[in-house]
Amino acid sequence: MGLMLRRSLILVVVLAACAGPAAVEKEPASAPVGELPPITAEEFEALLSGLDKPALVNIWASWCIPCRAEAPLLNAAYEKFGDRIVFIGVDVQDTQEGARAFLEEFGLPFQHYFDPNAEVRDRLGGFGVPNTFFFAPGGELVDMHLGILDERTLALKIDELLNLDS
Repeated sequence: MGLMLRRSLILVVVLAACAGPAAVEKEPASAPVGELPPITAEEFEALLSGLDKPALVNIWASWCIPCRAEAPLLNAAYEKFGDRIVFIGVDVQDTQEGARAFLEEFGLPFQHYFDPNAEVRDRLGGFGVPNTFFFAPGGELVDMHLGILDERTLALKIDELLNLDS
């Protein structure tokens, strides 16, 4: 065995020993999620019109790979801005079972609705998934992002929402 390989193996063993068992343990699974309430496009518009804060609406599906990639980003944004922005998820073209499994896996502790025919997304002018829509208080659409969000884009859109009154 070469000297470099031996040193590398020793380093790996030492780092693993220092990390301890906590580094290997998985986080506990989220609590079981119940059925998502179904919503129509008209009901969704009424919901938005009654909001007194700006809103971020994320259209997703459990089978959508990009939706899975952006879920941790939405969790972080909710943790940071959930007291100043209403976060809403709308699961489209999916099953209740798929939706529950997705939310149990990724958390996303904000309100979610079930829209199997994608009426809400279509009414908002989106297509495919994911889509994210940004609303002023009272439900006026101020911006949309079709496709997967990256951290920079999400930060800019949230900043714009928070500065609507400025």
